[in-house]
Amino acid sequence: MKKLFGTDGIRGIVGKELTADLSFRLARVFATIITRDHLPEPWAVVIGRDTRSSCDTLEDSISSGLTSRGVNVSLAGVIPTPGLAYLTRTRGFNGGVMISASHNPAEYNGIKFVSHAGFKITEKEESEIERGLENYDQTRFPDVPHGSIKRDPTLPVRYAEYLKQIEKISLSGLKVVIDLSNGATFSIGPALFADLGANIVAISDKPDGKNINLNCGATHLDTLQKAVLTNQADLGLAFDGDGDRLLAVDEKGEIVDGDQIVLIEALELARNGKLQNNTVVTTVMSNYGLEAALRERNITLKRTPVGDKYVVEEMTKSGAVLGGEQSGHIVFLDCNTTGDGLLTGVKLLATLKRHGGKFSALAAQMERLPQVQLNVNVNRTKDWDRNCAVQNAITKASLQIQEKGRILVRASGTEPIIRVMVEGKDNSLNNKLATDIANAIQTEVGANRL
Repeated sequence: MKKLFGTDGIRGIVGKELTADLSFRLARVFATIITRDHLPEPWAVVIGRDTRSSCDTLEDSISSGLTSRGVNVSLAGVIPTPGLAYLTRTRGFNGGVMISASHNPAEYNGIKFVSHAGFKITEKEESEIERGLENYDQTRFPDVPHGSIKRDPTLPVRYAEYLKQIEKISLSGLKVVIDLSNGATFSIGPALFADLGANIVAISDKPDGKNINLNCGATHLDTLQKAVLTNQADLGLAFDGDGDRLLAVDEKGEIVDGDQIVLIEALELARNGKLQNNTVVTTVMSNYGLEAALRERNITLKRTPVGDKYVVEEMTKSGAVLGGEQSGHIVFLDCNTTGDGLLTGVKLLATLKRHGGKFSALAAQMERLPQVQLNVNVNRTKDWDRNCAVQNAITKASLQIQEKGRILVRASGTEPIIRVMVEGKDNSLNNKLATDIANAIQTEVGANRL
C-alpha cells in the first residue's frame, strides 16, 4: 500500500486520491484507536473544516465512520486547524479531525488527525492507521450503538475568546491589512483583531468554496503588498487556507517571512525573561541569517527536518516555547500545540505596539542571507551520501564558507532529486560552491549515469 500520510496529514485531489469511501474507512480505523485507548465511553471527537466545497462530503463521510463505531461527533464548522487543536485539548474530546488541504488549491482537500492532547498524531499512530486500512476488508468490527452528531457554533467562538486574552494590550492606533485567503480565518479573523482595537482592512474574505488560496493568502503575497501601500497601513498579515501559517508585509510593502517573525518574537520573549532554556527551534530550511542573529544574542538554535510536527517534537524534548518554519508555521508552545496564524498575528501586533516605531525596524533585526538552490536528478536517493567523491565536494565547500554561511544537501522525500542549498553573504561564492557540489552529485549518481 502506498504511504498515505505526508508531513501534514493526508492530502489529494477530491474524487481521485481522496474519496468519500476512503475518508469513511479512515474515520472507522481512527475510531478503533480512540475507543481502545480511551476508556470508558462515551467517546467524543470534534471535526473542523476550511471553506472548500468538498468539505461537506468529507465531513459527512467522516462523521458517519466515527458514529458507526460509537463515537459522538461535534461539528465545529469552519475553523482554523490550531482552533481545532485548542478545542480538542481543552473541551474533553478524545480526538479531533481537521478537513483541509492547507495552502493547496481548491480541488485538493486533506484530513489531519489530532490527539486528545491537541498534538498531531505521531508517525507510529499514522502507521497504525495505514495498517488498519490495509486490513480493513478482513477486519470484523464489533457491533456498537451509534454515536450522535451535533453542530456546535459556539466552538469557534471559544477559540477566538481564548486568543483575545493572551496579550493584555490594546492594539488601537495600528492599521492592519489582513489577507484571509478566503479560508478558515475569514470569519473569526477580522472580528478578533477589531475587538483587540486594531483598525482592520480585510481582503480575500469572501469564500465561495472554490477560491481558497486563489492568488491570495500566505502563498501569494503580492496582493497584500499592494493593499498595505494603498491603505498606508502599518503592516499586513497573510494567512494560509487553514490558518496555521502567517507571513507578514511591512509598511514599505516588503515581505517579512517566518524566520524574521521567529527572531522578532524570540527577542521579545528573551527581553521579558520568558524564552525557556534560551532556545529556539526551526527546520533545516531556516535562513542562516536567523542562526547568526540568534547566536549574536547567545540564543541556541536547534534545527529539525521540514514539517512543523518535527518542530513541535523537538520543542517538547528541549523545553523550548518558541519554534517555527520559514514558511510561517510559528509555534508558541505555552499557548497552543501547533502552528497558529491568528495567535502569531496577535503576538506580532502586540510586540509592535509595545515598541512603537515601524514594523520594518523590527524585521531588520535579521539580515536574510542570499541563498542558492540547485536540484540534481539522480537514479536513486538511497545511499547517495555514502559516495566519497560527493562527500569530499561537500567538505571542501564547507571549509570555504566556514561560519560565514551554511550548506545543506538533502534528498527529496517525494522525487529522485538531491537538493543542494548554499547560503552566505557572497552570492557569487554561493553559486560556485553549489555548482561544485551539484556537479559532483551529477557525475557520481546523476540520472544519466549508468
